[in-house]
Amino acid sequence: MDPISLEDLALLELLLRIDQRADPVEGDTDIVSRLVDSGLVEQLDGEAVLTVAGIELCKSLQHRAAADEQAKRILRQRGSSGGVSNGGDGHGAEVRGRRRSKPSAEPVPGS
Repeated sequence: MDPISLEDLALLELLLRIDQRADPVEGDTDIVSRLVDSGLVEQLDGEAVLTVAGIELCKSLQHRAAADEQAKRILRQRGSSGGVSNGGDGHGAEVRGRRRSKPSAEPVPGS
C-alpha cells in the first residue's frame, strides 16, 4: 500500500481547518468552492461547514495518516532490532497478512 499522498494530506489539513472554524488561508476559497460542489462542505450563514460526507472523508484520511505513521514506527523498530522473520512476537509467522497459529501439541484424531 502506498503512503498517503501529499494532496490527501493537504485535503485533510483543509478539512480539519474547516471543522475547527479556523480562518481560511490563501487559496482556500477556490478549493472550498470545489468541496461545496462535491458535497463535502456546505455554506451556512457564510461559513464553510463539513457535511456528513466531509466528516467521513476527514475521519478516513486521519486513519490513513495514522496507519502510515504506525507503519513507519514498525519499520524503524524492525530496522533497529535487525528484523525478525516471524512477525516480531514469536507467536507465529505472517502469511499473506494472516497470522498462522502455533502448531498444536495434541495429536489429531484419526491419525
